[in-house]
Formats: sequence, structure tokens, C-alpha cells
Amino acid sequence: MKGYMYILECSDGSYYTGSTTNLELRLAQHQAGEGANHTKKRLPVKLVYFEEYQRIDEAFYREKQVQGWSRKKKEALISGKSEDLHKLAECMNETHYRNYKRNENDEK
Repeated sequence: MKGYMYILECSDGSYYTGSTTNLELRLAQHQAGEGANHTKKRLPVKLVYFEEYQRIDEAFYREKQVQGWSRKKKEALISGKSEDLHKLAECMNETHYRNYKRNENDEK
């Protein structure tokens, strides 16, 4: 059964990420206030992005992946800026090996 991962933009500018087997029906449910609590309180919502998968479990897995992303990374996905996705995925912690090496070189 096909599945969809989707991102909605809510009236307050927040994003909601979900998955479903019937995208059209699920969008209607969200608009009618029958969706998630997050969207019920932030109507109307607008579909800003979706991906189609051969199986619902693949869409669900992708939903969970994208839910953990920062707002900037979600916006890069929505706007199709794949080069930004890679940059935003990089670890920026001081202890990350790339930054550690960079900081080590700065001290010399």
C-alpha cells in the first residue's frame, strides 16, 4: 500500500510533519480540525511538501526522520535546496572531529 510523508505549514508559520496512505483525505481531515492536536489549534493549514513511497512503513520512517530536523533543514527540503540539506546536516559541535581538527589548526 502506497504511503506519503507530508509537511504542512500552519497558520502560525509552524510546520507539521505526518504520514498517511491517503493524502487527499488526510489533508481534508486536518482542515476540518480532525487531524493532530498541533494542527487543530493552528488552522488553516497548507500542504507545502510531500513524498510518495511504495509502502506506508517507508513513509512513516521518513516522517520520523524529518520530524527530528531543524526548521532550517525542513525549509531547505521544502524549497528543493539539496545542497543546503547537506550543509545543515553537518555537526557544528566544537567536539565534532571536523571542528576539532579545524580548531587545532587555528591554534598553530
